Amino acid sequence: MNPIGFPERVHYINHEKVSATMVKGGRIIEEGALTVIANRGMQRGAEMHSMTNHVFIIVDGEAEFVTGGKMIEPKEISPGQTRARGIEGGVTHHLSKGDVIAIPANTPHWWKDTSKTGSVGYYAVNFAQ
Repeated sequence: MNPIGFPERVHYINHEKVSATMVKGGRIIEEGALTVIANRGMQRGAEMHSMTNHVFIIVDGEAEFVTGGKMIEPKEISPGQTRARGIEGGVTHHLSKGDVIAIPANTPHWWKDTSKTGSVGYYAVNFAQ
């Protein structure tokens, strides 16, 4: 493992495995500080991670996604993991296929609305600090 925790070996995941994982949601790479997830997100409560930076790559669907602001009724569900009913304030982003958004650790974020398409397919590239 190199000093910042990025894997030193090549990871190749073929499209069949990625597609199958996207259907149910799950991790396709997990080594050191790097985790890559294929997932379908739906409207749900807000979250914040104290040690995880995200890059979301949208591959399908649409969503109203909020970053920043103040969490409504925050509750720490495990060390470094906070969930909330929603976010007051913040910046709303309309995400759709082809969009990429980077969310630094300690930034509240929320899949506020996925009603136009029901869900949004995305890859989450997560890097722990």
